[in-house]
Amino acid sequence: MAKAGEFGAPREIVVGDVAVRLTSPDKPYFPEVGLTKGDVVNYYAQVADALLVALHSRPTTLERYPDGVLPGAESFFQKRAPAKHPEWIKTCRVSFPSGRVADELAPDSAAAVVWAANLGTITFHPWPVRCDDTEAPDQLRIDLDPQPGTGFSEAVEVAWTVREVLADYGMTGWPKTSGGRGLHIFVPIQPRWTFTDVRNAALAVGREVERRIPTLVTTAWWKEERPSAIFIDYNQNARDHTIASAWSIRPRAHAPVSTPVTWDDLRAGIDPTQFTVRTVPDYLVAEGDKWASMVGQSFDLQPLLDLSDMQRAAGQADAPWPTFEPKVEGEPPRVRPSQARRSTDASNESKS
Repeated sequence: MAKAGEFGAPREIVVGDVAVRLTSPDKPYFPEVGLTKGDVVNYYAQVADALLVALHSRPTTLERYPDGVLPGAESFFQKRAPAKHPEWIKTCRVSFPSGRVADELAPDSAAAVVWAANLGTITFHPWPVRCDDTEAPDQLRIDLDPQPGTGFSEAVEVAWTVREVLADYGMTGWPKTSGGRGLHIFVPIQPRWTFTDVRNAALAVGREVERRIPTLVTTAWWKEERPSAIFIDYNQNARDHTIASAWSIRPRAHAPVSTPVTWDDLRAGIDPTQFTVRTVPDYLVAEGDKWASMVGQSFDLQPLLDLSDMQRAAGQADAPWPTFEPKVEGEPPRVRPSQARRSTDASNESKS
């Protein structure tokens, strides 16, 4: 355990008209690239205005690394705001499939962002809802997750077909790098549907993209059934599932940042590794927030729900749900196919 003052004396950072205490500013946070806790906090102070566009009035889970992003270091997802927090920190109550509730941080100021960063927050995970109605998602999120043998270039190739499908159903998506090998595409929607509806719409998009480019895409939930392709993770739209926000740092050794980009950027062949804690503040100043045009947009989800109904009428049953979600009528068994086969084989042997 570090001794008091070992990583630098505490100091105050004035953010707006609020003084936020920074502790252990010299603690190594990303040692491979020489970044300290102070550097991480300073990064979030620099990008706070753009970050708040993604976080404002959204319940937000904090992915915390109090001792930095080091091998074996403690990390955890904090869903409940710390019991002891300044009175100016806003929270938002959400409910989980278990029936439990939590008051999550709902950042509404740069000071709140910096305060969370001082807790060791590396990544902000906002819900796709606003605090005024936490049961009505206002974003459809398409997660393009490269499987072994694929990478960012394949994710970009798939993204173009996602864009075509969205356009065919009257919608526009805004892409961002994931901070890894993947891509995220966010679609603002009217807050008129349930989490289940939005999840079904995401599955419909995934299945339609898979139909158009079957060798590049999979919607298979179980990893053992996925080919070397881009997995469209429709369950990221289920309740209590979140995706790293735009401008969030990701907990990888080189301190990458999940960064908004344009479709023209993807066409030009951007390299996602160029977006890091060291480079993104200057990039944001030079290029501006490439998701600014998403503000005020709100699309009708119904065409995708109609597509979902058509797919099911054609024989495509519901796909597996996350294990902790309440059971849904008509869903497949929540057991790995290989495990189900072993159970069947064992049962048959016992009868023979």
